[in-house]
Amino acid sequence: MGRFTEYLVVGRRLPTEQEAEPPLYRMRLFAPNETIAKSRFFYFLRQLRKMKAATSEIVAIHAIQEKKPMKVKNFGIWLRYNSRSGTHNMYKEYRSMSRAEAVEDMYQDMAARHRARFGSIHILKVTEIEKDADLRRPYIKQLLTPKLRFPLPHRRPTSAGIYAARRPATFY
Repeated sequence: MGRFTEYLVVGRRLPTEQEAEPPLYRMRLFAPNETIAKSRFFYFLRQLRKMKAATSEIVAIHAIQEKKPMKVKNFGIWLRYNSRSGTHNMYKEYRSMSRAEAVEDMYQDMAARHRARFGSIHILKVTEIEKDADLRRPYIKQLLTPKLRFPLPHRRPTSAGIYAARRPATFY
């Protein structure tokens, strides 16, 4: 599908004689482009209010940029998805540079682990977790240890020539 962008979509019902200024509805959505963001907006609006795209209009759509895109952050994502057996609620944690990247990781993870497609996943809430004590999942907590190191066991030595008298040892 491509990289996800976070959009703020604002829409309302078309003005009529009975209701000259209808209320505005806004949603933060993750989508690959503006067209899919508008489509998802009307999809969720149809479920929440008795409105559809033919009787509504998009007032504004804005792409939301990350405040600190070069900082690694922890994110908690609440979601609901439909599987073959029913509807499930779920909470997942991801470590990423932005909200959009965390949501992209979530879609990949849900497709891999649960065979859930983009259309069957509803993101309820995405929050940045500031305190390390608020993290719940051990696979994210293990990355918070100070002086974390990743060993490189299979390093190949640089040799002076193409031919050698013996096979190089790559495990040290």
